[in-house]
Amino acid sequence: MTIVAGLALTMAVTLGLGVMYLLQVNAARRTIESQLRTYATQIEQSPAPGGAFPRPLPVSGLDPAAQAQVLAADGSVLAATRTLAGLPAVYALPAGSTTPVRQKAADGVVPGEVLVYGEHVTIGGRPVSIITGSATSLRSQVNETFARLLLIGLPTLLLLACATVWLVVGRALRPVERIRHTVTAITAADLTQRVPEPGTDDEIGHLAQTMNAMLARLEDAAARQRRFVADASHELRSPLTAIRTGLEVGLAHPDRAPWPAIADRAVRQATRLEDLISELLLLARSDAGRTAARRRRVDLAALIAEIRATTPTPPVAVEIDIPEGLAVTGSPAELSRLFRNILDNAIRHAHSLVQVSACELRADRTVRVEIADDGPGIPAEERERVFDRFVRLDASREQHSGSAGLGLAIAKAIVGAHRGAIAVAEADGGGALVVVGLPAFGEAGVDQRTTAEAP
Repeated sequence: MTIVAGLALTMAVTLGLGVMYLLQVNAARRTIESQLRTYATQIEQSPAPGGAFPRPLPVSGLDPAAQAQVLAADGSVLAATRTLAGLPAVYALPAGSTTPVRQKAADGVVPGEVLVYGEHVTIGGRPVSIITGSATSLRSQVNETFARLLLIGLPTLLLLACATVWLVVGRALRPVERIRHTVTAITAADLTQRVPEPGTDDEIGHLAQTMNAMLARLEDAAARQRRFVADASHELRSPLTAIRTGLEVGLAHPDRAPWPAIADRAVRQATRLEDLISELLLLARSDAGRTAARRRRVDLAALIAEIRATTPTPPVAVEIDIPEGLAVTGSPAELSRLFRNILDNAIRHAHSLVQVSACELRADRTVRVEIADDGPGIPAEERERVFDRFVRLDASREQHSGSAGLGLAIAKAIVGAHRGAIAVAEADGGGALVVVGLPAFGEAGVDQRTTAEAP
C-alpha cells in the first residue's frame, strides 16, 4: 500500500508541478508583454508637437531595463533608448505584422533571451514602428525554481508521504494483526475465546464483530455436536446393554433361562437399535443437505391415508379432513416420514382423538397441514425446544415407548429441506397442535423456489 500510494503521489505531484510550470511561465510572459505594450504607448505619446521623438527615448516607468527603437517606414532608426543609441535597427517589424524579426545588428547587443513587442502607429502624419524589448531570465529562473522543487522538494515530500502512509496503514491494520494472532490461538478444543474488538464503526470493527459472531456460531455448533454425540451414545448403549444383560443372565443359568423370552426382548431391542440408527442416518443426511433431492407432486390425502392405514392407533381415534386433489411438492418417502413422526407423536400423547386437516393458502401457494390431539399439550416455553434432538418432555414415558426423542427433530429437518416451516401451538381442546406449511404443487410443474411459512 505504501508503494502504491508513493507511486500515485509521485505521478500526481509531477503532473501538478508541470501544470504549475506552464502557468508560471505564461503568467510571467503576459506580465512582461503588458509592460512592453505600456512602454510602447508611453513612447507613442512622447514626441514633441512637431512629431520629433526625444533622443534618447524616455526610460520605461515599469521596467527601467527595457530597450526601444522607433523605426521609419524604410527601416531607419528615428530614435532609440540610450543603450541602443547609434545602432541600426536590431529588430524589424514587417508591414501588417505584430511580431518583430531579429536582425543581425542585434548579435552581441541584445541577449538571446528577450521578449519583444512591436506595433505600427502614425505620428505627425507619418507611419512609424515602435519596437520595445526587455532582456529577461524568466525561463531560466522558472526552470531553476522548478528544478529545485523536483530535486529537493519532491523527494522530501515523497519520503514524508510514504512514512505517513506506512504509519497510518500500520496503525489501521494493527487490530487485524491482533485478530489474526487471536484466531491462530483458537482451537476446536476451546472455542470460548473471542477476537478483540477495536470499538470503531468501520470495516475493521465490522470484521471483528463478524469474527466473534462466527466463533459464537462455531461454539454453539460444537456444543450441539458434543451433546448430540453424547446423547446418541447413551441411546445406542441402552438397547445394547439390555441385550447384553439378558444374554448374560441366560448364559449364567442356561438350563433355567427362558430363552424364547430373552430372544424376544433381544429382537425388540435390536429393532429399537435399528430404528435409532436409521433416524441418526437421516439426521446426518439432513445436516449434509442431501434430503429432498428429488421432488415431485405428492397427493397429500393419499399420503396421509396410507400412513393412517399402517399406524396402530388403539384406543385413539384419528379423523382426517383433507380435500381430494390437494398436492404438495416434495419427496414422497421423506414427507411420509415427516407426517408419520408427527402422527405417532400425537397418537402417543392423545387421550382419545387426533385430528388431521389441510387446506391450501392460495395467497402464497402454501399448503397448511394441522395435526391436533386432545392430550396434555406442550407448554409454551417448551414449544421450540421439542424440535431439538433427544429432547423428551416426559423422559420416563418416552423411554418406555421406545422413542429416542428424534421424531420432531427429524420432522423439522425434512420440512426445512422442503423449504417449508413447522411450528407447535395449542389446540382448541388444550392439546398440542402441530402446524406444517409446505409449498403447493404448481400448475405448470414443480416449483422449487416457493418457501412456505407455517402461521
